[in-house]
Amino acid sequence: MIVFDLKCSNEHVFEAWFKDSSAFEEQRDKGLLECPVCGDRTIEKAISPIKLKKSGCQKGEGSLHQEVVTRMMQAFYQKVIESSEDVGTKFASEALKIHYGVCEPRSIRGVATREEEKMLKEEGVEFFRIPVPNKKEDKPN
Repeated sequence: MIVFDLKCSNEHVFEAWFKDSSAFEEQRDKGLLECPVCGDRTIEKAISPIKLKKSGCQKGEGSLHQEVVTRMMQAFYQKVIESSEDVGTKFASEALKIHYGVCEPRSIRGVATREEEKMLKEEGVEFFRIPVPNKKEDKPN
């Protein structure tokens, strides 16, 4: 997996994970990439301030880098969970209530359909998608 800093034509910078560089190019060329801020589909790679060099690693260092990335992602997801309220499928309606001052501002997380996302963008509601990792189920041996 590789992470790229991406930028839309409106200069919004965000990051995304891909299998490899060609996967980014293929998704971009098919119009599958979308800015999480404005929905723009004109996406290019942005200059990234940090780059990990994988070539020249000692044997086993690649798995160490993967462990570090995995721990960072787990910590990120945990922080999101700890600092936001899960509103499930009511995300769009709760986001609108917050946007229009019907209820107190708070951090929320949940799910929305593509149509709901489009409507939220049209209403000027700021939100972004976070890919959620699959939960590992504890299975007895």
